Amino acid sequence: MDRLNECDGPIYMNPSDGKYSTSRDILFVARGAEAVVEIFSDIAVKTRIPKRYRLKEIDTRMRKNRTFTEARIMSEARRIGIPTPIIKDLSDYVIVMNRVHGRLLKDCITTELCERVGALVGLLHKGGMIHGDLTTSNMILSEDGRIYMIDFGLSFFDTEIESRGVDVHVLFQTLKSTHDGYEDLTEAFKKGYRPILDCADDVLNREREIEKRGRYL
Repeated sequence: MDRLNECDGPIYMNPSDGKYSTSRDILFVARGAEAVVEIFSDIAVKTRIPKRYRLKEIDTRMRKNRTFTEARIMSEARRIGIPTPIIKDLSDYVIVMNRVHGRLLKDCITTELCERVGALVGLLHKGGMIHGDLTTSNMILSEDGRIYMIDFGLSFFDTEIESRGVDVHVLFQTLKSTHDGYEDLTEAFKKGYRPILDCADDVLNREREIEKRGRYL
């Protein structure tokens, strides 16, 4: 982990121009529970970090599987029309992708944008994918006006109503806790979500059930 702060740190090739970047060129580093993301001018490098509390063999297998699942879902989501970062390179624990320039949705959310998010999430769910961490911090309004989904580290393939309901619930909880106009934003999301997914009402009803469960825990 400390290597990120060393001047002689890791070297990556930018596939767009064949040039290499070192830790001297890192603009900033985002550290999460499962991974470290190094942000360069035009690329982002996500490295899934080892967990000392897990047996090495299990940890190695889990990190490989999660890295490849994340990359696969990012690519599949993009294939069906959801803007995601383009993957430039992939190894056992590392995903190199293009950097999306823009603003985090949490800093510019509106009802119009939330309706568009609803359509994107509907498309994701229709494609049999669950994001796993749908928050406005994991979406970017790009400079060309598109909404990108990022950080698929907890994503998985599933078509169950419960999984979709949990996905939507995570987003609704984010809207409720961090943004003004919660009711307007959630209604805008539903407006975008319903036309895309045939079972949207079932999912939204399940989200309400999940919300009620949480009240009594």
